[in-house]
Amino acid sequence: MLAGANLIYGAGMLELGQTVSLEQLVIDNEIIAMCKRATRGIPVSEETIALDVIKAVKQTGNFIAQRHTKKYMGEEQSFPLLFSREMRGTWERKRGKRDLAEVAHEKVKEILRTHEVPPIDRDIREEILKVIKSFEKKEMH
Repeated sequence: MLAGANLIYGAGMLELGQTVSLEQLVIDNEIIAMCKRATRGIPVSEETIALDVIKAVKQTGNFIAQRHTKKYMGEEQSFPLLFSREMRGTWERKRGKRDLAEVAHEKVKEILRTHEVPPIDRDIREEILKVIKSFEKKEMH
């Protein structure tokens, strides 16, 4: 993506695409989200540079406690749902040493249990049916 690729292929695929894994799909989705965040870039403006904050903090050097820092850290950082960024001890205590495959499997089960597919708009559905009927007529001849 950093080289300008605009096509992401193979999400969820294993064994040269002979196998598809739902767990691999959610892992790949997370990686793709992080890549998209990295390629989005960081906006540079008077607001994001915040010279007034730099001047005010230059004595203490504590930017973390600043409201401006908190706001932009939340917007500019990626927050993966599957990958743990915690220290090993915290990961062991809080997440029970579950590896990425286990976490991905739980996410797949959650998605399958809770996801609802929104219905296709009626006009789009009718257009799809027209295309299918047109194709079927051509196949009959």
